[in-house]
Amino acid sequence: MQFIIDKVKKLRFGWNERPLGEADFYRLCRRFKVTVTEMPLRVGGFYYSVIGRHHIAIDSGLPEREKLFVMFHELGHFLLHVPAAGVTANFHGIGTKTRVENEADIFALCSLLPRHILEHHDAAELLETEGLGEEKIAARFAVFEKYGI
Repeated sequence: MQFIIDKVKKLRFGWNERPLGEADFYRLCRRFKVTVTEMPLRVGGFYYSVIGRHHIAIDSGLPEREKLFVMFHELGHFLLHVPAAGVTANFHGIGTKTRVENEADIFALCSLLPRHILEHHDAAELLETEGLGEEKIAARFAVFEKYGI
């Protein structure tokens, strides 16, 4: 996990330091030349790479906070798991939870709920204010307890 933390921190965009929003997501996608498409999907979103070009597709029908989580989850795949060459695709919420999916979730959770927020609020408060749901709030606290981030 430390490798991932170091890799993301080197990019210097405020990850786990301040809550990141949709404008941050689009700014990062422009910075790294990732094409984003929002459209009706049967999955929350997916990241794919074809011939060295990177794409993120997001379900346009998602509620705002869920959409933001999916955006950063898919961006996490790009930043943490980008392939050297060839074709790849990662789908949010499809299949079993692999290490790669867990890492993308951690990236998204820390993007939306940085460490300092957890230090000043309990789970009940965040459930009322953040709109992420009990499962994601619990997962974020588990990441904080396990990895200190």
